[in-house]
Amino acid sequence: MQLRSSLTIFILSSMLSLPTQAQSAQNYLANNTVLIVRHSEKPESGTGLTAVGEARARLYAKYFQPFQEQGLFIPVDCLYAGADSEKSFRPRLTLEPLSKATGLPLHLKVGTKDSEALVLELKTEAHGKHPLIAWRHGDIPALLTAFGASPEKVLPNGKWPDDVFDWVIVLTTNPDGQLSSARLIHEQLKVPASP
Repeated sequence: MQLRSSLTIFILSSMLSLPTQAQSAQNYLANNTVLIVRHSEKPESGTGLTAVGEARARLYAKYFQPFQEQGLFIPVDCLYAGADSEKSFRPRLTLEPLSKATGLPLHLKVGTKDSEALVLELKTEAHGKHPLIAWRHGDIPALLTAFGASPEKVLPNGKWPDDVFDWVIVLTTNPDGQLSSARLIHEQLKVPASP
């Protein structure tokens, strides 16, 4: 009987000293600066980019090494693009030149209709501290919401306009991985009208 109670006490004390899943889970979004762009210019039809969009994508290869706008200096260290769909490969095509120039892998497994899945991936999987995300403009408000930002406070009327391609959203997170600030920046990138 004494052996059984000693064993029970040992098991219980061992269980109490084990970290719970919540205690041991690391939030990889802690102290991040997340950059969000819309994919580059699109043609009237097709899955790709226009010549101007391709030029923007090529310019991004230098523009985000590092990102320097309005007093910020952000060395992008991981890349995420919305997964290819039947209608559009544009998020991937927007960041491919940057991926090739830097050697950073381009993460493509989450579709832009599943913003919460991307934020969960960033919270639970190790990545750099400065991710750059290329997303479809109609789904950016949902992505902001998934990060804890109010689309109405970041974007005019809470939406990314159809004809705008030159904005960068900058989100910062605190040590707990919670959103601490969100702001919209107009790129100062000079994209030729006809490359």
